[in-house]
Amino acid sequence: MQSAIETVDLVKEYGDLRALQGLSLTVDQGEFFGLLGPNGAGKTTFINTLVGLVRKTGGEARVFGHDVETDYQQARDSIGLAPQEFNVDRFFPIREVLMHKAGYHGVPEDEAAERADEALERVGIYDKRDERFDWLSGGMKRRLLLARALVTDPDLLILDEPTAGVDVQLRHDLWELVTELNDEGTTILLTTHYIEEAERLCDRVAIMNEGRKVTVATPDELKGRGTDTIAVALDSAPADAPDLGGYAHETTVAGDRLEVRVDDGGSTAPRLLNDLEAMGYEIVDLEIARTSLEEIFVDLTERDDRTVTRSEAETRSDGDEPPADRERKRKRKQEGVA
Repeated sequence: MQSAIETVDLVKEYGDLRALQGLSLTVDQGEFFGLLGPNGAGKTTFINTLVGLVRKTGGEARVFGHDVETDYQQARDSIGLAPQEFNVDRFFPIREVLMHKAGYHGVPEDEAAERADEALERVGIYDKRDERFDWLSGGMKRRLLLARALVTDPDLLILDEPTAGVDVQLRHDLWELVTELNDEGTTILLTTHYIEEAERLCDRVAIMNEGRKVTVATPDELKGRGTDTIAVALDSAPADAPDLGGYAHETTVAGDRLEVRVDDGGSTAPRLLNDLEAMGYEIVDLEIARTSLEEIFVDLTERDDRTVTRSEAETRSDGDEPPADRERKRKRKQEGVA
């Protein structure tokens, strides 16, 4: 099966800064793929390269087999993008905004009107179709960005922080909608800072940091890389942490509780209980805390590093920079490096 997205050694440079550093990534057709990373990891730059807002410096990038530069029109027509920023024409009713968007992709006017109505119905704001963008609430604006992405009936839907700043109910509504779209066959690329969102929705996630791919795995595989904590309540507080051998990575005392960090809490718990009972401890209760995806994410991105970082490049004072470098920085901000 042809990949929905394929990049090989993708590089994007802004002067001395490499926003993307040899990024090789494959997203399968029909997959719900998550892209995680701290601010400045290169997620938005990656997306902007796919949709033609940023020209790559090196490497390859294809969408459904179409090169994003030499086959730009075919690649772009297959993508629906809901960006982070509200970049909507504020002078037209939102139904017309969607019709204009469809028209840019060669959809005839009558069909564009039908598609606009269908997209607004699907995201739940059809009754607002004659209102302007500025008159909508924040949640409705997010829904409109999704409707605009859907009006061209894309094979690949890119969602860049789609639930940023929305309330819990809207977040769950959007989760339900995008899951439904994925079930219907739409490939989805999601960037998010909400770890719960990625864990709940995505088949696989890629973790990026400083323009590089740190790892790609399913949420369960990532959580399996961490450790579990077994908390054992005892009838009395131990004086010291017992020596439990090699399976216990760390043992700490918290009042009358022992907290033991192990690789697999479920399979290790019986051995731990036997060892503690053999040492004379009386066990009152036991709890197992699984490693969260958030903990794995923080650990991976803290350990990953590179010699020239975004922060180093951007913390130079303007007075120390030559005019050409200051101009490149200004252009980077305009293009929305993130």
